[in-house]
Amino acid sequence: MNDTRDLIILGGGLVGMTLALAAARQGISSHVVDKATPQQLTAEGMDARASAISTASWNLLCNIGLHERLEPLGCPIEAIAVTDGMKPGRIDFQPKPDEGTLGRMFANRDIRIALFEAARAEPLIAWHSGSEPVTRERGVHGVAVTLNDSRTLHGNLLIGAEGRQSPTRAEAGLVSAKWDYSHRAIVTAITHEKPHDGVAWEVFYPAGPLALLPLLDLPDGRHRSAVVWTFDEKDANGVMALPDAVFTGEMAQRLKGIFGAIELIAPRMGYPLNFHHAGRIVEHRLALVGDAAHGMHPIAGQGLNLGLRDVGVLVECLAEGMRLGLEPGDAQVLARYERWRSVDSLTVMATTDAIVRLFGLPGKLPSAVRRVGMAAVQRSGWLKKFFMDEARGMSGDLPALLRA
Repeated sequence: MNDTRDLIILGGGLVGMTLALAAARQGISSHVVDKATPQQLTAEGMDARASAISTASWNLLCNIGLHERLEPLGCPIEAIAVTDGMKPGRIDFQPKPDEGTLGRMFANRDIRIALFEAARAEPLIAWHSGSEPVTRERGVHGVAVTLNDSRTLHGNLLIGAEGRQSPTRAEAGLVSAKWDYSHRAIVTAITHEKPHDGVAWEVFYPAGPLALLPLLDLPDGRHRSAVVWTFDEKDANGVMALPDAVFTGEMAQRLKGIFGAIELIAPRMGYPLNFHHAGRIVEHRLALVGDAAHGMHPIAGQGLNLGLRDVGVLVECLAEGMRLGLEPGDAQVLARYERWRSVDSLTVMATTDAIVRLFGLPGKLPSAVRRVGMAAVQRSGWLKKFFMDEARGMSGDLPALLRA
């Protein structure tokens, strides 16, 4: 039986599966292909990362029906504290009471489970887990993907959502600007003596930033935060090999007692950091989303949010095009998607890269200049509001799925 669907989505991770669900809510059908199985992707310890979900991204997750599943699992981000080595001159981003929070922290595993549960109940999604594409064909009238079990899937538009090493992007010849930061992010989680009060900390050091991200307290009442600590690649293996007590001791020294006594409660996992930005994100009957289109340093916590904005825009372009009688793979539909996403994605990527480079400059003079600039932002109401709106993802031309 030839089960032709509107989309063939290669990559069933956080962005790919969100796209499939968001499309299904608009009556758009899809095949979703992922080489991993749901059991592998949601296994304990498979992905220890947590993600800061912006206000706009939370609106998207709510609008596709995940509110009840995820609401109890997220920790509100009430404020963000940014500091240069815990020295004077920090920035405190704290919205007014009527402005809501700056986002919510979720364990990636919890988001995956919610997405997969919803996908299983959605007839417009045909899920092919544990499968890999062998060939991808983009023809005049549609697309076809042959899997490693010899099945051939047919659709109208091919979506590359496999992540930074996207073979779909490479096969299509879509070139990226890219470079390696020669840093590794070490991700883990800690419990701590003092409550975090919903504050996310970004502590910058020349060797790399140390981010503490608030999570819900454990059932026994212990306070908990996710950790993303960046090290120079040449030092990363040594840091990974440190005994837990030494690792947490080094962390406590840098945090200057803001959390009191801390304890490691998750294994350390390392992720190499690099930058890539595809100059074009569409081709004939092909669109890229998420890390397949752009991958960045986690310094501002915007990587997943940028991918979810891709989802919101692409689904709106597809739905509106199809209401006008256009195919999902129509060149006009894809050109609109690319235009809409180009300014936002490039701005976020460039800003993130500039922050990495600015705070990576060693020495007393660069530190003093940074702290003077941060103090100026702290005193400027409109600048702080601008940065908070950017962190929420609520600036610019938003598609309907990203609005409340």
